[in-house]
Amino acid sequence: VQLQASGGGLVQAGGSLRLSCAASGRTISRYVMGWFRQAPGKEREFVAALSWSGGNTYYADSVKARFTISRDNAKNTVYLQMNSLKPEDTAVYYCVAGKPILSSYRDYRGYNAWGQGTQVTVSS
Repeated sequence: VQLQASGGGLVQAGGSLRLSCAASGRTISRYVMGWFRQAPGKEREFVAALSWSGGNTYYADSVKARFTISRDNAKNTVYLQMNSLKPEDTAVYYCVAGKPILSSYRDYRGYNAWGQGTQVTVSS
C-alpha cells in the first residue's frame, strides 16, 4: 500500500488542522492505520492508531482528547483531526499502515508502509 499525506501547515496555538492520508494499491480496511510524528532533534513518536475494523482507537497521552483519528474505507483515506494545537505539536507527521499485534500498535516497527510526511507548525 502506498500512502500520501496532506493537510499540514502553519497554525496558531489553539487552532485546528486536519491531516489526510490517501492510500493506493491496497484497501486500508485490512490494515491498522496510524500516525507518528518527529520533531527536529527528537525521536519518532507515536500519535494515534486505528484498528483495522475502525472500532478501536489508541492515542498518545500528549494528544488524547485533542486529536481524533478516523478512516473512510470508501475513500481509502485516514484522517487525523487535530484541535487545540500547541507549539509542542510542531513536527513532521507521517501516516502509516501495517499489521502490528495489539501490544505493538505504538511501536513504529510494526508498520511497513509510510507516507512521505507533512509538516505541522504551531506558533505561540
